[in-house]
Amino acid sequence: MIGIMSGTSCDGIDVAIMDVDSHKLIHFSELPIPAELRESCLRIAEPSLDEIDQLGSLDRALGMAFAQAVLTTLKEKDIPTQHVLAIGNHGQTIRHRPQGISGGHPFTLQIGCAATLAEQTGITVVSDFRSRDIAAGGEGAPLVPFAHQTLFANHDGATAILNIGGIANITSLNADGSIQGFDTGPGNMVMDALMLQLSDGRYAYDKNGDLASTGETCQALLDTLLQHPFIHQKPPKSTGREAFGKDIVDRILAWSDISDAARMATACALTVQSIVKQIIFLKEPPKRWLVCGGGVRNTHLMQTLSHALTPAEVSSTQQYGIPPEAVEAVSFALLAQQTLLGKNNTLAEVTGAHHAVCGGQITPSDNWQQVSQWIYENNH
Repeated sequence: MIGIMSGTSCDGIDVAIMDVDSHKLIHFSELPIPAELRESCLRIAEPSLDEIDQLGSLDRALGMAFAQAVLTTLKEKDIPTQHVLAIGNHGQTIRHRPQGISGGHPFTLQIGCAATLAEQTGITVVSDFRSRDIAAGGEGAPLVPFAHQTLFANHDGATAILNIGGIANITSLNADGSIQGFDTGPGNMVMDALMLQLSDGRYAYDKNGDLASTGETCQALLDTLLQHPFIHQKPPKSTGREAFGKDIVDRILAWSDISDAARMATACALTVQSIVKQIIFLKEPPKRWLVCGGGVRNTHLMQTLSHALTPAEVSSTQQYGIPPEAVEAVSFALLAQQTLLGKNNTLAEVTGAHHAVCGGQITPSDNWQQVSQWIYENNH
């Protein structure tokens, strides 16, 4: 199975090849999204823009980019496409409105044309994982806790898996066997957008947190940002760029009499403190935190987080044999496997849905006969 993830930061395409039986990671690649394509995704993700023609074209372009990423990754490992059962493609989130807007229906929208991906690779595709959960009254997110319970099953005591992508989310594997999960708010999203502004477009992120590490957090600004209602909202809950996008960055930039380093340090502190403040929503404080996502690369962020979570142990998911950048892509490969089998792949207690569902839409391709045979053999 192959899993593809393109996060809210839109900074790259993660491709994971997973063994269908053991769920072990075989190979993982991170491939860049072309700059022009990234700019188009970020632009159309802004709530102020609603251009259907642009959306349709971008959907196809991303499908082509995802297909190229899959083919490149398979070539790196010398794996023929015929050996891949299916692709679980999360897609690029353009809107996430689990509460609806202006009295309208709740919805979520991820693009990256499944038909194009299936056509270009010859591999069956599972996509649109979130819509079924929203149709069942859920948030449509987070979905990865379902996969986390399998990937990190051998844990001792209360363990949290913390994904720091564009948005941060927690999965808590509690000592009593129960599972909790929810988005906490900004992960890298605010820091990345702020760095882009401070550098006049030269840098897409604060590498290693170098700028933030030279600044002092502006406590008054941080206190203001931490008043965001989402941070204090009880789970189940999910969020996205709509809540933690341009408006937050503009507020940080508008704060007077502080240095750029202080602005970045404060943005980093916002990510950390919004996580810490929501531990109260968990059944028990985790003894161990396994961190994944692009935020692991930010040395200053990880140091700040480790200090804030003391005395709990903080490390990356690498100790479970899964590179932190690969966890989400592997998760969607696993979710796609469940979809093909017609089995539930959501946790209603996490998303707030009326019941668990089998999320994902299947787009058959050249290998559909092979997939059908596999489904038959594994359901009998």
